[in-house]
Amino acid sequence: MLLKNSRFLSLTFVVCLAISACAQKPAVNKAENEGWITSLDEAVALSKKSGKPIMANFTGSDWCGWCKRLTSAVFSKDEFKTWASKNVVLLELDFPRFKQLPTELRNQNQALQQQFQVGGFPTIWVFDAAQNKSTKQFEFTQLGRTGYKPTVAEFTTDVDQMIARRKK
Repeated sequence: MLLKNSRFLSLTFVVCLAISACAQKPAVNKAENEGWITSLDEAVALSKKSGKPIMANFTGSDWCGWCKRLTSAVFSKDEFKTWASKNVVLLELDFPRFKQLPTELRNQNQALQQQFQVGGFPTIWVFDAAQNKSTKQFEFTQLGRTGYKPTVAEFTTDVDQMIARRKK
């Protein structure tokens, strides 16, 4: 499911407004899913180094039933983990209700939720990102978004189609 005309839309994200004191990185926080990271800065660096796009999971890990189903049906499976290690950088953007995230991480996640206009969970966005060296702003190229899929094959087929549209 793509927003109209957003396939390769480049967006600018002002991190300095979302994360206090621009130079700070989000506090390290363990992702709910094994193999996922929580820092946009780290995800962008890994994406740049590996040449893989970022796959961001906007989730309510401790309250969202569909998020828990997606984790159980897809993200926890070895088949998915193998596919992901070859194809994407995994970024978890959590919006928990019962646990507290560090302030910097919560601010990062909320800013990205607004940037990508996420209104429901789970929402998975696949994108490329780069940081402008002079402005320190992130620029995003959206490849597509999806949500709950009941099987690894359905999920990865959907994301593979997004990646296939990617321009290198």
